[in-house]
Amino acid sequence: MKDINKLIKEAQQKQLQAVTRRHFLKECVAGIGGIALGGLLANCGDGRQGNDGAFDLNALNPLIPKSPHFPGKAKSVIYLHMAGAPSQLELFDYKPALHKLHNQPCPESLLAGKKFAFIRGVPKMLGPQATFAQYGQSGAWVSDHLPHFSKVVDEVSFLKAVHTDQFNHGPAQLFMHTGSARLGRPSIGSWVTYGLGSENSNLPGFVVLTSGGKTPDAGKSVWGSGFLPSVYQGVQCRSKGDPVLYIADPEGMGRDLKRSAIDAINAVNKEEYDTFKDPETLSRIAQYEMAYKMQVAVPEVMDIAKEPEYIHELYGTEPGKESFANNCLLARKLVEQGVRFVQLFDWGWDSHGTNPADSIDLGFRNKCREIDRPMTALIMDLKQRGLLEETLVVWGGEFGRTPMQENRDNSDMPFLGRDHHTDAYTIWMAGGGIRNGISYGETDEIGFAGVSGRASVHDVHATMLHLLGFDHEKFTYEFQGRPFRLTDVEGNLIQAVV
Repeated sequence: MKDINKLIKEAQQKQLQAVTRRHFLKECVAGIGGIALGGLLANCGDGRQGNDGAFDLNALNPLIPKSPHFPGKAKSVIYLHMAGAPSQLELFDYKPALHKLHNQPCPESLLAGKKFAFIRGVPKMLGPQATFAQYGQSGAWVSDHLPHFSKVVDEVSFLKAVHTDQFNHGPAQLFMHTGSARLGRPSIGSWVTYGLGSENSNLPGFVVLTSGGKTPDAGKSVWGSGFLPSVYQGVQCRSKGDPVLYIADPEGMGRDLKRSAIDAINAVNKEEYDTFKDPETLSRIAQYEMAYKMQVAVPEVMDIAKEPEYIHELYGTEPGKESFANNCLLARKLVEQGVRFVQLFDWGWDSHGTNPADSIDLGFRNKCREIDRPMTALIMDLKQRGLLEETLVVWGGEFGRTPMQENRDNSDMPFLGRDHHTDAYTIWMAGGGIRNGISYGETDEIGFAGVSGRASVHDVHATMLHLLGFDHEKFTYEFQGRPFRLTDVEGNLIQAVV
């Protein structure tokens, strides 16, 4: 009884606040202009009610499809991020001169004024721990770590001289995915769904899949919505077990009962939105609706067991297992169903040489085997279904690896490894308006720094947005009194690969 009386008292107090002059003057003056503007707009029709005044959920849905600034080549994105940063020197950036310098002391000129995560003193140079050859009509260099991928290099554009200013995993991953090394900015997937909406009202516009046993060092902030409404954040799904936790209704809860409950909740939220116009209220309405629809749609689209045997053979998938291969197949299924942005994170690419698993000559080779076949299959599968032309596929890490061997605390490591490196690394793109079969940018003879075609993280983002139909300088969101954008105050289109 005591609790009930307390609730009644709180309700009465809230009602009085809404009608008292003091509350009106204190809380509502800023909204008077908005009320007047709303009255003017109502005469033109705001699309939120039908002719009978009924509440139209579709008109309020923040994920309805939207038009970009200009017609884009890409309609969706699949981003493959190798968390921990793979070595470009063992994959795509062939440097025969580095072979000749193997085990020699690093020149002082490479160390002066540079910051490294772990290298101290004078390390030794480390020659490539792979064998390279040229493939395809483009003559792209690929190592023997990726025998399957070498077959599709003519579908790919390589950016060989990407650089960043962050040499620790968390900030570098944030920078790579949000355009800022600090917390609080929206991820690129959130920007894309904010700008384009989603083409499937039964699935999230932005889906995240992880493999490798851990999430990225930067945590879930790399698929967060930052200051954008939370409806645009990534929804993490699983390739093992239930795709989404609590996807099934509890015992005794039928679909009709749940529908009635959501209708009642949305009606209350609609009244709240009409009063305060908070976009987060619209997010809450959309999320309740999405959760209800996902209970039917997600189990179907996330079930890879029904795929034909030749598809499982192509990707190397194992239904019921958490793996990068399964996630690549799921990514294809999701974009096929109209999901706008699919983000894959594969953990385990931090090759320091502290143990066999993270050594550049042992563990690294094993990691390459895990991704080689499925990422190749993804490109081939998208192409055979006519989806590659409208799907932008991006692959890369958060930074590169040094041409020197890591010598943590100025002592030799037990296994061969490379430290974090900001001056040069490789990203590749395919499909979605990308000019295929080219390599843009070049590093020096040992792969230490870019000497031509240097591309910043902001340049990569600007190019991705351009392919989706956005001018990155005009694609903004008002926050704290100024327009913010993914590329901050920098970024240029990499015209050579478009």
